[in-house]
Formats: sequence, structure tokens, C-alpha cells
Amino acid sequence: MKNNTIAEVHVNYLPKKQKQLKVSCSNDAEGFFRSIWSDQISYREEMYVALLNRANMILGYNKLSVGGTSSTVVDMKMLMQLLLKTNTHSFILCHNHPSGHLKASHQDKELTKQVKAASKLLDIQLLDHLILSADSYISMADEGEIK
Repeated sequence: MKNNTIAEVHVNYLPKKQKQLKVSCSNDAEGFFRSIWSDQISYREEMYVALLNRANMILGYNKLSVGGTSSTVVDMKMLMQLLLKTNTHSFILCHNHPSGHLKASHQDKELTKQVKAASKLLDIQLLDHLILSADSYISMADEGEIK
């Protein structure tokens, strides 16, 4: 008889007993992302996600993608799997613009709308989407792009 098992994405939820960082504003989120970012911030685009609990304490993070000099791709299914498997209450997206130009592109805005709509169906809240450069950042929530 054949074994009819289905492949499954497996994420371990192992809360640490160490002090967690609370995110109260976009500046807190920027500091966190800068602390985990690779040394590629001025070279290629990357996308990270910070996973938060109900008290806005960071549970963990994940590098969602690494792209080229002017774009990176986010797989919506992979992001939603991660949010569900980690019992995330809310989350913050962050990507960088190697050019240093901090204005959100049309593609950045569309991705943010799509992620917000998908996560809303799962009762998970997108709090913000930051765009970093080597020495500055913008918050799409602070700019009124996330309502």
C-alpha cells in the first residue's frame, strides 16, 4: 500500500525567554530592521518581515526575498504561510531601495494593498511597510498609504 502523505511547511514556534523588543512607532521598527539587515542595503533589494504578537512585541523575523538592483519579489502564499504558522497577530514589512530614493513606487503601493487585503482575510494586521536606504527611511503608514 502506498503512503499518501502530503508535503507540509514546518515552522517551529519556540518562544525565547529573552527580552523582546516592543514596536511603538516606525522609528522602533526601523531600528530593528537595521539591526538584522544584511550588508547589501546599498547593493540589492531585499524584503524582510517582522512578526509581532498582540502587544506589538517582536516574535521573530524572516527574509522574504532577495532581488536585484531595482526590485525584489514577494510570494504571497509563502508570506501567508509564515504568518499563520507562527501565530502572528500583526506584522511589518520592510524593503530597501539601493538607489537611496525613498519614494514608494507604484509597485510598492500595489504590493502593500495586496498584502493588506490577503492578511485581513486571515485576521492578521499589516501595521506598516518601511522602505530603507543606507541612511534614512520612510514609513508607508506614516505617509498615509496604510489605512
